[in-house]
Amino acid sequence: MNREIRIYKEDRRLELWQDGQRIKQYRVGLGFSPKGAKIREGDGRVPEGDYYICTKNEQSKFTLFLGLSYPNDKDAERGLREGIIDQEEYRRIIQAIQKGLRPDWETDLGGKIGIHGKGSAYDWTAGCVSLDDEDIRELWPLVEKNTPVHIYP
Repeated sequence: MNREIRIYKEDRRLELWQDGQRIKQYRVGLGFSPKGAKIREGDGRVPEGDYYICTKNEQSKFTLFLGLSYPNDKDAERGLREGIIDQEEYRRIIQAIQKGLRPDWETDLGGKIGIHGKGSAYDWTAGCVSLDDEDIRELWPLVEKNTPVHIYP
């Protein structure tokens, strides 16, 4: 059984797909500055691109938290090129991604980005994707670590 998450920022929609079929759909709230891809810590944007679930935290202050593998390799390459991160931070991020682990969340690219609860009524997060609590509780058991997540503009 192959599952993946697709997030369409402009439509404020998260979809869960299984074996090529959409099986669930949820309304989402985004970061407080929803246009464009995440560039750095504090910009209020949600990343765009291909990620995976790298952590699951059931003790989150945001009900439940599915951590995303942001920054990915493309984010790290851009960050290095633009001088946002250094060579050592880049190396740590790339090594984690290659191993399917959580990348370094403590760089100027930002981190601790995920899918969580506490409401989808408006764009309020620091860069996460937020669902209503009942929706994250429904999604939680259907998603494992390493589930692919594709985030579209």
